[in-house]
Amino acid sequence: MSGEELRDRNGNLLGRVVMEGRKQVLRDKNGNRLGEYHADDNVTRDRYGSRIGTGNLLMTLLRP
Repeated sequence: MSGEELRDRNGNLLGRVVMEGRKQVLRDKNGNRLGEYHADDNVTRDRYGSRIGTGNLLMTLLRP
């Protein structure tokens, strides 16, 4: 899986942000979907499709 890797200060992989079509998808280190950001709507949604807020808030869904 390609995309931008997200790591902690010790270099441990926390997750990845990958592009799927026109949206950014946040996946944890095991590849589980945590949420997505739709730039066209400027909305971030969690893994269940619930609206988190306006803007790219994907990092708020990442738990170490």
